[in-house]
Amino acid sequence: MDRVDELRSKVDDLNTQLLELLSKRAELVAQIGLQHTLSGKSHYDPVREQTMLEALEKANKGPFPAGTIKKLFKEIFQASLELEENQDKKQMLFSRKLKPEDTVVQVGDLKLGGGNPPFLIAGPCAIESEEQVESAAEFLAEFGIRIYRGGAYKPRTSPYGFQGMGVDGLILGAGAAHSRGMLFITEVMDTRDVEIIGEYADILQVGTRNMHNFPLLREVGRSGKPVMLKRGFGATMEEWFYAAEYILSEGNPNVILCERGIRTFEKKTRNTLDLSAVAVAKRETHLPVVVDVTHAAGRRDILTALAKAAFAVGADGVHVEVHPNPATALSDNEQQLDFAGFRQFYAEVKPFLEPKTVLS
Repeated sequence: MDRVDELRSKVDDLNTQLLELLSKRAELVAQIGLQHTLSGKSHYDPVREQTMLEALEKANKGPFPAGTIKKLFKEIFQASLELEENQDKKQMLFSRKLKPEDTVVQVGDLKLGGGNPPFLIAGPCAIESEEQVESAAEFLAEFGIRIYRGGAYKPRTSPYGFQGMGVDGLILGAGAAHSRGMLFITEVMDTRDVEIIGEYADILQVGTRNMHNFPLLREVGRSGKPVMLKRGFGATMEEWFYAAEYILSEGNPNVILCERGIRTFEKKTRNTLDLSAVAVAKRETHLPVVVDVTHAAGRRDILTALAKAAFAVGADGVHVEVHPNPATALSDNEQQLDFAGFRQFYAEVKPFLEPKTVLS
């Protein structure tokens, strides 16, 4: 037994030495990973991995067969890759680990997020006419709505659907909002339109279909305008956060995340509202979070319940569509509230719009 104990002691020493060497290797790998991140390169290099495995196979003198050596070092390579990726997440501009305090997006005199009073974004799906957009703005202003929405450029599933009024819609929407002391938010779909839309809109919206449009994300980031980024209907939370990183990396800190439902097998609603994403986004990022209940539900009869749930789970704001006469709307007529419907909606969510109190 004395001989066994002696050998075990040597094994323990070797274990410690191996651990020290693995730690030194990990430090070098982390430095390499940081350089890859800064240069925009992928962390995984299959050619490099194969070269290392071939060199190890040649250097192997036994007793382990080549297959075992490859298996052991592949585990080390995988652990190193995970280390690099975890380091990346800590470096990400959206991460609460990098910036523990909440970001407050200020647009004019309105402060969004960071414990400021919750807010509503409301207005028609699409800007269709001067009469329609003015009527909706006049009505919503009575309730103190500060952010007025209206689509001038509309991404439609069918190429034959109403695509929006373009610049004329921008002029109408901005005029209706600004004349009543409201901010104007509208969607941008094309990098070529960022400049002109930025002349009229106070907040740029990137829609669900464009969450992966990386040139557009970079362009709205460079615009300096506040941006509301909607989660892609098939995107994971991580993909959503990384999309926000594209905007932030261009030096634009004014990013608002918007959960608007994801596509599942459920057919009772247009999408499935993922409220867990709100809770996770508030925990893992420092950005304000809005919930678009209209596009999540696709039906007006449950908008109030979803809005209450959104505020309860920590959303900073709720986005809802309102139209003077939804039955005649040129898009999304089944999900927009009419004026009577919004009046009831507002009465029920108003308690959630009061300044948040901190319990001691």
